[in-house]
Amino acid sequence: MKVAILSSTPGHHAKAVRGLPDVEVVAAETWDAVEPVRRAAEAGARVLCEYPSAAKEADLKAVVDAGGDRLAFASPACHGEAFAVVRRGIAGGGIGELTTVLGSVTTRADAVLGAAAPYLLDLADAVLGGEPAQQVYAQTNTILNGRNAESAAVLTVRYRSGKVASFDCRRSASGTGRPAVTFIGDKASVQYDAGPRLLDGERPELGGEDLNALLLKDFVGSGEWPGPDGQAALRTFRIIQAAYESAHTGQPVDLPPGG
Repeated sequence: MKVAILSSTPGHHAKAVRGLPDVEVVAAETWDAVEPVRRAAEAGARVLCEYPSAAKEADLKAVVDAGGDRLAFASPACHGEAFAVVRRGIAGGGIGELTTVLGSVTTRADAVLGAAAPYLLDLADAVLGGEPAQQVYAQTNTILNGRNAESAAVLTVRYRSGKVASFDCRRSASGTGRPAVTFIGDKASVQYDAGPRLLDGERPELGGEDLNALLLKDFVGSGEWPGPDGQAALRTFRIIQAAYESAHTGQPVDLPPGG
């Protein structure tokens, strides 16, 4: 199997994939990615992308169109048995009708809307079955780091069915980048925490699921891909762009039909 990886730090993923049997890796440190994706798709290869740190929607859509159904995006929290159990429980009516999604994430990266919010949105998108967003509202600040990039953000998304998601993203030197999300229904709620449990509030507890390893296993496997595909990545990207616009104007931003 030939696997192409497009990432700003491709060695991180490529090292893990190269440990798998019968896998040939093509890694590219780029996000001028249309041509590599097109070539990989024509060669019959699957492509794993990270979310671009900065790109225009047209650039991302060109990558999605080039990769087709062979394109996948890296969102580790969508993988593993814990989230699969949560998804099955919600789909089976275990919490009644889902009404609200609440989530939070801390990251060591600046620009937390672009660096952290996508991984919360991916979890909501997976549970909502790709339902398009209708309206986005966001507030940000740069006080914590004194730089132009936002160090904290609150993001609220209203979906077309009336469901609402509200997310808290912030920068922290001890941030794990792993989201925690609570899904609230009209009968019950369920929480999913993708981060490792901490001992003494600082040291991660040993054991638990290695989500990066499970992501790669799902990617090279022949089963269902539980993470975002190209269309899901476009939905998330459009929400993030609307969030930046909302934070700049101080007003909610309506998305066009189709999200």
